[in-house]
Amino acid sequence: MIINQVLTVVRTEGAAGLLARAGSRILKPRAKSFRALRERLVGKRALEIGGPSAPFQARGIFPTYPILATVDNCNFASRTIWEGEIDAGASFRFDPARPAGRQYIAEATALPEIAGGSYDVVLSCHTIEHTANPLKALQEWRRVLQDDGLLVLIVPHKDGTFDHRRPVTSLGHLMEDFDRNTDEDDTTHVLEILRLHDLRRDPGGTTAEAFAQRSAANLEIRALHHHVFDTALVEAMVRRAGFRPLAVEARRPYHILLVAEKNGEADTSTEPMRFASPFRSDR
Repeated sequence: MIINQVLTVVRTEGAAGLLARAGSRILKPRAKSFRALRERLVGKRALEIGGPSAPFQARGIFPTYPILATVDNCNFASRTIWEGEIDAGASFRFDPARPAGRQYIAEATALPEIAGGSYDVVLSCHTIEHTANPLKALQEWRRVLQDDGLLVLIVPHKDGTFDHRRPVTSLGHLMEDFDRNTDEDDTTHVLEILRLHDLRRDPGGTTAEAFAQRSAANLEIRALHHHVFDTALVEAMVRRAGFRPLAVEARRPYHILLVAEKNGEADTSTEPMRFASPFRSDR
């Protein structure tokens, strides 16, 4: 199994990609933007959508858990394939050494239990691709943020995932989903996914038949990636939702990290911190 995974990486990303992946597993270096933004996160109250997430842990690429005052959480159901059983209430264990945060059971696009301006930070790691209407989700996350609150968003880059054969979604398509109020039962992309999904890169190690069955049950499972992202699309999407990007950083093996500030109008007068992307389709 390990040999096959190594051969797949070499075939798709070359020797440089293999070395970068090996280095990231051993060293787990922090994102370059973390030091510059750290002080804006210290002691703040956060809501995470999905999770808990390894990139936010102490040895992760953007280690926010250790410096935040508390982290509450939202998951779409009381049982998921990632976390198993989930209990609403004071049960979200984001750090074994810290008191648990509050767990909400709700859709990422609708958080009626949470008043506007309740949080300083919204965290989301590898969640928004599972959402049929990303702009609607971002609109709701923006609502629960205080003025000048921060969004810390990590999204899978198509080049490093099983999406690498699929075309990048257009911003126009995301806007159409928002205008149509597309819901989580949307099946627009299923045929494309079944045709182009690379099972060799699927960490579930599933068969084509099992994957088709899982895809048909996506409303209950939420494992499909509705949309496909490169770094430019993530930035354009976040700006469209009314945020001002502060840092844009792509990281191997498959992360796009973007930190943005809640802003009445997505200010384009100042450029965010940018770092060279390791992904071919970003060049």
